Amino acid sequence: MCENHNVAKPQIVSLEGMPRRDILKRLIAGTMVLGGAGTAVGCSSVGEFLAPSDSDLVPLAAEAWEQTKKETPISRDANANARLQAVGRKISAVAPVQNAAWEFVVFDSKELNAFVLPGGKVGFYKGLIDFVDNDAQIAAVMGHEAGHVVARHAALRAGQQSAASLGVALGGAALGGLPRDQQEMAIGVLGAGATVGILLPFSRNNELEADKLGVDYMHQTGYDVKQAVRLWEKMGAASSDRPTEWMSTHPNPETRIAELRSYITSRGYATF
Repeated sequence: MCENHNVAKPQIVSLEGMPRRDILKRLIAGTMVLGGAGTAVGCSSVGEFLAPSDSDLVPLAAEAWEQTKKETPISRDANANARLQAVGRKISAVAPVQNAAWEFVVFDSKELNAFVLPGGKVGFYKGLIDFVDNDAQIAAVMGHEAGHVVARHAALRAGQQSAASLGVALGGAALGGLPRDQQEMAIGVLGAGATVGILLPFSRNNELEADKLGVDYMHQTGYDVKQAVRLWEKMGAASSDRPTEWMSTHPNPETRIAELRSYITSRGYATF
């Protein structure tokens, strides 16, 4: 992650006089139109500047969480709930999130999945708890979800989407001199370029960052970090039908396994 910098408020670069071909290339490549003196291009992205604050996101997340609990059956499995609560308390105790109101709920679904909302609302599907081999693997998922909160990935994702939409809109405006059919085709290319070239890699990078933060929290709380790798080996074996990595918001299990092994070794947490 980038360090904090004191930067001036970014300004949109004027597109007047810029060749349309260059506008297309810059937007599709993800070099969002950023300029202005003092702006740390490459570190502070447009998405970071447009990201909503926690004070904006957390109340919305709390509303969504309450609605989810009303609409989704909650598991009554006492053992599953006890395991999740125990692991959740340990991991959340070391995750550096200020004023988080952590809550951990097992939802009664066979899905192999979990999710987190800003503010520390973590949902686990019972299918995932039944699937894992041990509590250390629950900790790997819990640490991953906590990592999303710590790194403010939901806010950054929202900001990145706003930036991509802005870029496509600006590109479309700059293409106004083209015939209508060519404008529509070019705008379609811009939209696809923003999704594949910006939003999906951004999301995949978030997932890998959350994996590594999760391993840090596992190590701090005494869980076997190798179980994070084992979890993704199991997930890879169980998910034979998945999209090509470059068209997915999540990295392939093989990518996650390789990244986790490298990170765990480099940190001196364990050897393989």
